[in-house]
Order: sequence, then structure tokens, then C-alpha cells
Amino acid sequence: MTKADVINQISEKTGIDRSDVTTTVETLFAVVKDSMAEGENIYVRGFGSFVNKKRAKKIARNISKNTAIIIDEHYVPSFKPSKMFVEQVKSSPRVEAANK
Repeated sequence: MTKADVINQISEKTGIDRSDVTTTVETLFAVVKDSMAEGENIYVRGFGSFVNKKRAKKIARNISKNTAIIIDEHYVPSFKPSKMFVEQVKSSPRVEAANK
């Protein structure tokens, strides 16, 4: 499912104009990206959490040149779904059929 598909479904289910839904969805994504870039985590009850995970400094290998590379500590964005979200996906008949 693409962002356009999500926008279309929201528009159909709510009756809100597609342009308004598009603006809202784009603004939501911008707020999430900006907040996480500033180091803030976002918690949406019943859905999940957008959190920054810290990756420690480590030494990696460039196998083509056989040299060591130092990768500094850094943060990566991560999403952790809520328990309700996970249970809904697990109990979905579509997911069970796809796994067989």
C-alpha cells in the first residue's frame, strides 16, 4: 500500500476532501521526522512508538581494501508497535492465510 492509497482510503472513509487529507498526512510525516531529528520520541497510544535508537561506536571492515573503518556512535529511527497493534495483526485472517 502506498501513501496515495492511504490518502484515498482516509478520504473515502471520512468524506474529507483528498487535498485536505493529503495536507494532513504530509504534515504528520513532517512532524514525525522533525521531532525525531531533534531527539524527541513520539508515542501514539494504541498504535506504537517512534523512537531513536542509539548505535554504539564500532569498527567495521572494508573487505575490498582489507582496511578497518571506525563508525561513530549514531542514532537510527525505529518503530515499536503497541501490544494491541501486534495482536490485531497476529489474529488477522489475511496474515494467517499468507503464512500458509
